Amino acid sequence: MSFLPAVKIWIWVSVFASLAGWLLSVVGYLNPIGYGGLAVAAALLLFEARGRGVVTLGRGPWRWRKVRRRLGRGFPLMFLALAGLVFLGGVLYPPTNHTGLSYRVPRALHWLSAQEWHWIYTVNPRMNTRACGIEWLSAPLLLLTKSDRGLFLLNFFPFLLLPGLLFSLLTRLGVRARVAWPWMWLLPTGYVFLLQAGSAGNDAYPVAYGIAALDFACRAWTSRRASDLWHSLLAVALLGGAKASNLPLTLPWLVLVLPLWRLAREKPLGTARVAVLAIMVSFLPTAILNISNCGDWSGLHVEKVGMNMKNPFVGLWGNALLLLVNNLCPPFFPLAGWWNHNAPGLLPDALLRPLVANFEDGFHFLWELPTEDWAGIGPGVTVLILISALWAGLAFRRRHRTPRPVTGISPTVLRWALITPWVALLAYGAKSGMVTPARLIAPYYPLLLPLVLIGAEQSGLVRRRWWRGLAWAGVVAAFAVLIVTPARPLWPAKTILRKVHQARPGNRLVERALATYSVYAIRSDPLPDFRALLPQDLKMVGFLGGPDDLDISLWRPYGGRRVETISKDATAEQIRLRKHQYAVVSGFFLASEKISFDDWLARSRAEVVATLTVTITVSSGPQRWYLVRFKD
Repeated sequence: MSFLPAVKIWIWVSVFASLAGWLLSVVGYLNPIGYGGLAVAAALLLFEARGRGVVTLGRGPWRWRKVRRRLGRGFPLMFLALAGLVFLGGVLYPPTNHTGLSYRVPRALHWLSAQEWHWIYTVNPRMNTRACGIEWLSAPLLLLTKSDRGLFLLNFFPFLLLPGLLFSLLTRLGVRARVAWPWMWLLPTGYVFLLQAGSAGNDAYPVAYGIAALDFACRAWTSRRASDLWHSLLAVALLGGAKASNLPLTLPWLVLVLPLWRLAREKPLGTARVAVLAIMVSFLPTAILNISNCGDWSGLHVEKVGMNMKNPFVGLWGNALLLLVNNLCPPFFPLAGWWNHNAPGLLPDALLRPLVANFEDGFHFLWELPTEDWAGIGPGVTVLILISALWAGLAFRRRHRTPRPVTGISPTVLRWALITPWVALLAYGAKSGMVTPARLIAPYYPLLLPLVLIGAEQSGLVRRRWWRGLAWAGVVAAFAVLIVTPARPLWPAKTILRKVHQARPGNRLVERALATYSVYAIRSDPLPDFRALLPQDLKMVGFLGGPDDLDISLWRPYGGRRVETISKDATAEQIRLRKHQYAVVSGFFLASEKISFDDWLARSRAEVVATLTVTITVSSGPQRWYLVRFKD
């Protein structure tokens, strides 16, 4: 029995989705006919490729007794239980991930509406400049199901692959099997993996690509098969094609594959084919389009101030500080409000000023509960990693007397393969000024782990009762986090909180908790009342709002109409030229731009159809929204 067939299938499905998105966009057939034609062509090519050995999914019978025996132990049972809760939450609740709803899903809907990728007119630059990996995976699901309820599967399936991939990579990089066994189950309990496994986020799903890229490269050292090298190349291309922040992780991959260049040369035609596929599914197409449309391959210069680090040195220590604070934050932190108000005053001015000058606003913010919008691996896994690092440091002087691990990889290459993921993290820190690094570096965590866990002393550590006690305490906390998460609560949150609020009115913590759960309950469809007032045959609706405002309600039912951004400065003639009849307008956005709603209404010659007050995020509070109709 091997998990490799599932990994290879996932890699090839991902390659097909990205390749289909770009190719169908070129010919203007991003529709069911185009996807159907490419699916038939892909099936024929797959049959031919398997015959030539380009694609090998692996063979071997499933030994069910062995599987049951292994999965019947404590840590595997824990992982299966957590995976069951993740799946239950994904089935019961629609996606509420804010970045997913504000630009990931809408940009895919824009492209499907136009039947091609195009540069979208929008106040949200992320709609155009970001990598397209998750969107190309989402597009067929949105197109065929007319729903976003199945999008969580794009995170859930690679989540299931993490334990097997992690064990394989750790042992191939010299970590002892006795140490790799508990860690293969513990690392996936990190909050970023658990919470995003049931969501439409895009930080955790490429983790499987990152591990697979290095794992297949390690396999190629022993198998000497070009096919392992090809799968490694496709996986690392998909890793960068998912998020540009993953690009530094190409460094450890290069360390492993460059000495194997002769394997690629043995089958030049197959290598050339796979290289072309890798280019198409990587970040390169997006980088070229960014250069063409905004003059910057990353697109950062058109995004919010602070995302692109000004001072690399500040980025190194600043991101290290943010990672520690975010990952060591307690899973239940009722003092978050106090912390957010007082944290800047706790820092000396010599530290505070560089952070303010180089990072986005709100770099010090923490929240009462972990959510997929900001959480990292959490304190349980973080403390275990820190203990392992300290344990390794104390035993460093004795390590030279232990036998070297037998991996089949050159000792020099192995040494650099262990070190370079940390170099990649430094490169990320020197470049990024984003305020949620703990979730953004999700693919880095498993690749950073081998250097910490290598060494004979780790075998003794994982057998210690107190270590296993800490591990199980972290697991219990992970269950609690998964059950109470506001995005997909697996307990009657609002019912209980309302009763507590009635019994103890004025309790700020209860009021905030109730507000948080209430906001998440409507986030997937915040403006259904406006949608109900629109004519059934309306094919286009205008939207005037800020970069973080959600227009997802107006797209529903998916495929029925499209949403177009209206400029705050557009004249009545320009609006009519675009044939807008109705528009949804954010009063908060106009106020932030110092534009009176009444003045805008008069200038655009529109009349109010309905008014609504909605809270889309707890931090911004209730906001006024208007549905307007433009006069002829």
